[in-house]
Amino acid sequence: MTSSARPHLNRRLAEFGTTIFAEMSALAVATGSINLGQGFPDTDGPEEIREAAVRALRDGRGNQYPPGPGIPELRTAIAAHQQRRYGLACDPDTEVLVTAGATEAIAASLLALVEPGDEVVALEPYYDSYAASIAMAGGKRVPVTLRPHEGSFRLDLDELRAAVTDRTRLLLINTPHNPTGTVLTREELAAIAELAVERDLLVVTDEVYEHLVFDGAEHLPPAAFPGMRERTVSIGSAGKTFSFTGWKVGWVTGPRELVGAVRAVKQFLTYVSAGPFQYAVAEALALPDSYFEEFRRSMRERRDILADGLTAAGFEVFRPAGTYFITTDIRPLGEKDGFAFCRALPERAGVVAIPNAVFYDDREAGAPFVRFAFCKREEVLREAAERLRAM
Repeated sequence: MTSSARPHLNRRLAEFGTTIFAEMSALAVATGSINLGQGFPDTDGPEEIREAAVRALRDGRGNQYPPGPGIPELRTAIAAHQQRRYGLACDPDTEVLVTAGATEAIAASLLALVEPGDEVVALEPYYDSYAASIAMAGGKRVPVTLRPHEGSFRLDLDELRAAVTDRTRLLLINTPHNPTGTVLTREELAAIAELAVERDLLVVTDEVYEHLVFDGAEHLPPAAFPGMRERTVSIGSAGKTFSFTGWKVGWVTGPRELVGAVRAVKQFLTYVSAGPFQYAVAEALALPDSYFEEFRRSMRERRDILADGLTAAGFEVFRPAGTYFITTDIRPLGEKDGFAFCRALPERAGVVAIPNAVFYDDREAGAPFVRFAFCKREEVLREAAERLRAM
C-alpha cells in the first residue's frame, strides 16, 4: 500500500466523521434558521459569575497554567457541593479532578478504565462522544435501549441485566438522560447498583444535567447507593448549570484510586484548561439555593412553551423530566426519516433540530425521533413554535 492510499483515520474511529451538530449548526447559519439543534443557551449566566471571571483575569489568577488537578478553590467548592447536595464526602485533594468540560471527563474516564476488548454497557440513545470514547479506548459498546412508554422513555432492567456478560467492565449511566429527558428513578438506580455490586463492575455516571429536573423528579447520584461509592466515577459540569458552555469547566469525583487513574490520562489530553474560569465556577457552586430553584423554574417554563408548540404543530411530544431537550416522534406528521426531516426543516420552517438516530447504534430504532433544545429565550421558542405550526 502506498502512503497516499493509507486511511487517514485510525480504524477505531473510522465510523466517526463530522458530528451532526456541526452539520446542523452550519445549516442554521446558511439558512438563517432558529437553531434548536445544539444544546447551548442564547443568553449568558449570572452577571456576578461573569464578573468573577473578569476579576480573576485582572488579578492575574489563572492566566498561567493552573494546577493539573484544578485550582484548590474549585476542587474544594466541588467537594462542598457534593456533600451539601447529596451527602457524598470527597477529599478535594485526591478525589476531585477538574476537566475541560464533561466531554473530556468522559473520554479520560473511559481511556483510563477500559482495556481493549472490554465491554461497556451504555444507555441508548446516547451522547455521541460516548461511542467515540469507547472506541478510542478499544472497548466494545453494548447498548441498552430506552424505549417509549406512556409518554416517556424507560429503561428495561431485565434487558440491562441480560446485557452484562463476563466481558463487561463498566456501566456508563447518564441521568438526567440526554437526549430523551428521562430521569432514572430511585428503584431503577437501586437495581443498577445491585447489578454493579453483584458483577463487580465499574460505573461512570454522566450527571451534567443534575440541576435540571422538573415536575417533582429528583436527581439521585448513583454513587450514593450502597456499594457504589468505591466503584463509581461521577461527572459534572458548570456549562449546563450556569449557562457558560464556552468555558468548558467540568469535573470528576470518586474514590482516590479511580480519580487518580483518570488524572493520569487527563494530563496527556488538555493537561490544564480554563484557568480564570475555574475561579468563577468556584463562586458559582456556592450560589444560594434560590439560584438553582429559579434556574429550574425558568427552564421548565421554556420547556412547556416549546412542548406545547410542538404538540400544536402535530408532533408526538415526550415531555422531559430533565435536561433541556425535547424528543418528538415525527410519524404523526406523515414522516419517518429523522435525517431527511431535519435536513429539510430549515427550508420548510426556518428551524433546526437534531435527528435522534445519530444517538443510536440501531439507526432504525431512532429513525422517527427528533430532538429540539429549549434552552433559548422565550420569544425565540415562541417564534420557532409559530414557524413549525405554519409548516
